[in-house]
Amino acid sequence: MAIDRRRFLALGAALGLAHIPGAVLAADAGRAGGARYLSARKRGGRDETALLDESGRDLRVVPMPARGHSFAIDAAGGRAVVFGRQPGFFALGFDLDGAAGPIALDLPENRHFFGHGAFFDDGRLLAATENDFDGGRGVLGIYDASAGGAYRRVGEFDCGGIGPHEVLLLPDGKTLCVANGGILTHPDYGKLELNLDTMRPSLAYLDAASGKLLERVELDPALHRLSIRHLAVAADGAVWFGCQYMGPAGDRPALVGRHRRGQALELFPGPGDALRQMRNYIGSVAVDAAGAVVATSSPVGGQVMYWDAASGRSLGVTAVADGCGVAPASAGGFLVSSGLGAMLRADAGGQERPVLPASSDLSWDNHFRRVPGVVASRYPYKA
Repeated sequence: MAIDRRRFLALGAALGLAHIPGAVLAADAGRAGGARYLSARKRGGRDETALLDESGRDLRVVPMPARGHSFAIDAAGGRAVVFGRQPGFFALGFDLDGAAGPIALDLPENRHFFGHGAFFDDGRLLAATENDFDGGRGVLGIYDASAGGAYRRVGEFDCGGIGPHEVLLLPDGKTLCVANGGILTHPDYGKLELNLDTMRPSLAYLDAASGKLLERVELDPALHRLSIRHLAVAADGAVWFGCQYMGPAGDRPALVGRHRRGQALELFPGPGDALRQMRNYIGSVAVDAAGAVVATSSPVGGQVMYWDAASGRSLGVTAVADGCGVAPASAGGFLVSSGLGAMLRADAGGQERPVLPASSDLSWDNHFRRVPGVVASRYPYKA
């Protein structure tokens, strides 16, 4: 059944998403200092984005017109953008301190969001992974995130592949890395994969100033159904990625890999039992606060696997029913969120500590993102 984009826009207008105050739920929301986190969730039947502290306490809640996925975060500017889940037809920019209400990004009629984005050019621009579904290609939509820019769409970069999912700005501040999943989809057919036999997943590196393709690397052709989806950067600058396998369910390819510029992609299977339990699906990738340990989650497998960023050695697992969101905890290890409402601290050494209990009224979405610091907004929104 075709997706009616106008229905999403009308729902957004009904919620007042062009400019609403947002709910600031803690007196210290917006202050610099302690770690803060962002996640999309469903609570009491409502889709919303939550800004949380490390104890799981709400600091701000922003309503959404549909299910959200992940975020672009401008920590220096004290703001973020949440993207709708694929096929996403909304994205909302908002201040983390609640000083200004959300503003909706203007998406062209023949595009949809894949759920991820990244600020670049010192916060003046925003890149969003998008599907040019009539053209059958992936693009980065480029939006004006400067003061008064109101997130106007100002252009796009070709991604060098189909189905771009996550995009990161690398530590050099000049290069965008894109996980091209390789899967052709069209919103008229939901998430139906239209090109399984001809998939070509890749990592693409783009010059952030011009959009020029700097480097593109692919997996071995025998692994052409191993869709590269999620990314994180370790302390040494290597890009770690997580995959979702679209081939036969009985196959057990490695799902986690690493790439260093100018080299071939590396894949790490880990122990056989743990790999089987991942059930051919990685839902999120994160590195710890030191950038030395990588966490990869599988909500369908109900576990998180940990990896040594330097060697690629498997370090252990944590069982978490429907666990997908992972983000670095302040004191080491990770915070892990579950679609069943639970949240816990966990690490590669086997330590686990509950943060929030499971709840039938609450479901965390796939991504849990840490905000390094919250400061006064550098680019206040203008209605």
